[in-house]
Amino acid sequence: MPMNKSSLSLALVLATAAVGCASKPAAPFDTLKTANLTAYRLQNYEPPAPAAGAPAAAPGAIPGLPPEIQGWIQQGAAGLSQLLPPGLLPPGVLPGAAAPAPVDAAPRFHTFRILSQTQVIDPDLKEQLGEVLGEADSFDAESARCPPNVFYAEMGLSFNAGPGAPTNDALISFSCNQVVSRSFSWPHPATGMKPSTVQELSEVVQKLWPQGA
Repeated sequence: MPMNKSSLSLALVLATAAVGCASKPAAPFDTLKTANLTAYRLQNYEPPAPAAGAPAAAPGAIPGLPPEIQGWIQQGAAGLSQLLPPGLLPPGVLPGAAAPAPVDAAPRFHTFRILSQTQVIDPDLKEQLGEVLGEADSFDAESARCPPNVFYAEMGLSFNAGPGAPTNDALISFSCNQVVSRSFSWPHPATGMKPSTVQELSEVVQKLWPQGA
């Protein structure tokens, strides 16, 4: 039966509302575009001092590195070599790798040493982050590579809506293919980053910390 004008108008309103609801990032990422946002470049792993009599590393392996980080580096660090902590790799392993950083009481973000930080001002970049992290389809349970209770973060985000508002902290691990929340309830069923999510976040990293900058 043909729809009358009133029915058609109601259907259009409902369809528009449905599209609007579907496209809105999940909280708290829906506030990212206008939030105060700080991004951190983090040291994902701090090698322990070598023990006397420790067995030699397997051929092609880097002594002391967890297998998850070994795999990420051997794949070219997914084009994100600027996230590799200084001093993590022996000299010559990766061309252009930074020189070792002196051991000091560096500030930390949720136990991870802060290598650098930047205030994110660009609203388009913040909106891009919000859309990627706030969308449930960006994640699945199969993509996460690290075992339970193991996590290596290369990037951190801390944002809030203004003075007095709660601060939302999240850690991003490219070596684990995973994002975890540290001060709010994770809004999605899964935390493993899909390949398309890794690609989109890699583009954000290139803008925050350009190679050679």
